[in-house]
Parts: sequence; C-alpha cells; structure tokens
Amino acid sequence: MNFIRKIIKAIYPIQMRVSKLTGIGIRIAENKNEVAAKDSFYSLKAILNNGEEIPFEKYKNKKVLIVNLASQCGFTPQYAQLESLHRNNKGIIILGFPANNFGAQEPGSDDDIASFCKLNYGVSFPIFKKNDVKGNSKQPVYKWLTDKNQNGWNKLEPQWNFYKYLIDENGNLSKVFSSSVSPLNIKL
Repeated sequence: MNFIRKIIKAIYPIQMRVSKLTGIGIRIAENKNEVAAKDSFYSLKAILNNGEEIPFEKYKNKKVLIVNLASQCGFTPQYAQLESLHRNNKGIIILGFPANNFGAQEPGSDDDIASFCKLNYGVSFPIFKKNDVKGNSKQPVYKWLTDKNQNGWNKLEPQWNFYKYLIDENGNLSKVFSSSVSPLNIKL
C-alpha cells in the first residue's frame, strides 16, 4: 500500500465520525412526493469495464445503489463498505461508476481500476467503464440521475466522489446521498 493510501485509510474513520457527529457534509435528498420517473431507469444501459453492455432492465423489481467511484479519494475506503453491502444484503444491487471529475482522483485506466478494486477491496459488484458523471459530457446514466425531466425530481449532480443514488424497486429515483453518508448507514 502506497503512502497516500495509508494516509487516506487512517484519516477516513475520523472524517466519517466528525461528519456523523456534526452533520458536516451530510446531505440526503429524498423523493418525498414519490414522483415517478418520466423516462424509465430500466430503459438505460451502460458498459462494464470489460466492455460488456448491461441493460438495466435486468434490475427490475430490485433496489439499485449507483455510486461514482475514485481510487485516490478520502472516501475510497467506502469500497469496502459497498462490497459489504453487496455481499450481505441481497435486497440491493450496487453499481459502480469510476470517474475522474473530482480532483483528478481516478487517473487509472479501466484495467487499472478493476485491478485496484479487486486487489485492495475484493470488489465483486459491477464496475462500469470510467466516464464523466457531471457536466455536459456526462454519461447517459448520470444524465438520467441528474435531469428532473427524466427522473422526475432531481437535478443535483454529484458534488464529489462516492455520491450515491438509490433507485427503488419500481425504477424511480428515491434518494441521493452525499459522500459523507456511509453506504452502511443507508436505510433500505
């Protein structure tokens, strides 16, 4: 483990404890009015980091947690929490989307990212091709997640790495969680 990863791993628990105690950095947006998506989440598809195209219709009737990922971020230890959630809670599907949009914290190639995830965190949930998750060039899944004309209510783009978007069993965007919300604290 390189020096930067050791620092991140050491600081992360302190950072999360401070957020939990003070509320600093914790933001949760909810679809309180249960607005249905205008465009179906299930009509989307994305390409895994191995090149395989995945149609999201395969996730019908399941909860899906979509997370933008980075390997050199202070929140990178959340990979372990996401993997724990994936292995221990069969009621949710985790989908990871690496991006280099925040602080150039995901500089690696798709092969580098896959290797990092497997080697350091034993990740077995789907990891998609590295792509933009904000701005004009964001990939289609994040266009849907951040366009209220498509998802019915949310226009908030990720503000940093490890932003989380929860899709309910009906394919509607249910909640948006900031990076400081631990995956293990998300009420399903």
